[in-house]
This record gives sequence, structure tokens and C-alpha cells, in this order.
Amino acid sequence: MVPPAVEGSGGGPGTPGAAPPVDTGAVAAAVAKAERDGVQVVSVAVLGHKADIGFMALGPDLWRLRSLQTHLQAAGLEVVDSFVSLTEISEYAAGIPEEMKQNRLYPQLPPEGMTAFCFYPMSKRRGDVEGSNWFSMPFEERKAMMYGHGAAGRAFAGRILQVITGSTGIDDWEWGVTLFGVHPDDLKECVYTMRFDEGSARFAEFGPFTAGIVAPIETVLAKVVEGA
Repeated sequence: MVPPAVEGSGGGPGTPGAAPPVDTGAVAAAVAKAERDGVQVVSVAVLGHKADIGFMALGPDLWRLRSLQTHLQAAGLEVVDSFVSLTEISEYAAGIPEEMKQNRLYPQLPPEGMTAFCFYPMSKRRGDVEGSNWFSMPFEERKAMMYGHGAAGRAFAGRILQVITGSTGIDDWEWGVTLFGVHPDDLKECVYTMRFDEGSARFAEFGPFTAGIVAPIETVLAKVVEGA
């Protein structure tokens, strides 16, 4: 997640400790360039203290994704957190219809009408007590629990779009979960309901949640950058 650097109170050009102002035009131009290069960019006005602006960027070319990050920083934004992951088809979903596979591998974001947003990383628990390590469970047992997890999630169809990406080996957690909702309470109800699912209750470990409001980059900048 990327917040804008804000000029220090009472600071001016050359004042030690004063952060440079954000060039909102350059931020918008960086997003527009990435989109012309085939990158999907979801811009989020982040709620709470963790950041001011968040970006979710998806694309097949890693150099283009890296270029977006470089241009945003050059525009005066400071990276305070990040998460790198890949779209994937779960080993438990090998038999799903081709259309569903395409939607999971190549999601079109953001979904229309779903402006409530949250992201959190997660991993499956490893323990030394028998029955507490997800990766030591037989495949068929894990598959049955994931089917139950999926059934709980499908109850929120039309209210929630869930994007799960894999990060094993490329970030500190094993998956990233992004939720788009019609209303913030849809996000809350979905996460709360699914925590009672056996796969989550017994084996899920969650990282920090980041929530916000999805909007075009110009709208986000106007709301979070003073003077934009």
C-alpha cells in the first residue's frame, strides 16, 4: 500500500525533514501509462492509519509492474507496504469449468458496483501436534475442507468478488485474499461467516487487513491529497 508523502508541518523547500509534495498529475499519469501498457490498476482510498492510497496492479509483464512502482515513487509517494503474488488455479479446483479457470487466472478488475475493498494475506497453519498441520493432512481431507470453504463463499455471490492469489516462495505469506464488496458490511459478514468453516477455524492464519474505497485515481487523489 502506498501513501502520499505529506509536506512537514511548517516546512518549506529545503527544510530538513520536510517531505516533498505529491505530484498528483504524475501519479495519474503513471497509472494511465501502466493501463496503456496492459496493466490493470485498481486505486483505493485507504481507511485508517496504515496508508492513504493503495494500488492493486495486475499484468503479465513483471517489468511493467515494476515500472509502475518506480513512477509512483518518483511522483512523491512512499511505499509503506507491498504484497507480491500470482493468480492461480488451486490444486483443489482442477476440474472446474474453463470459464471459471479463466476468471481466476485473468480477473477483470475492479468489478462494477463493488467499491468496498479489503485485502489480507494468509497462510495455512503448521503445528507439531497431530492433526494441526495442514500440509501433513491427506489430500482428500484437505480437498473436502476446501470444498466446504468454497460453498460458504458462494453464498455471497453478487455481494462479494473474491480474488485469491498465490505467494508461496515470493512473499512472506502463502496467499493473498482481495475482497470487493457492494457495502463494507458485506466484507465483514463474509469474513466472519467463513471463519467458522473447518478449514479456516482449524488451519488459517491471517495477516493484517487493509480496507478502503475503490475509485478512479483522480477521485482518490482528490480525496486524500491536500490541494489536489
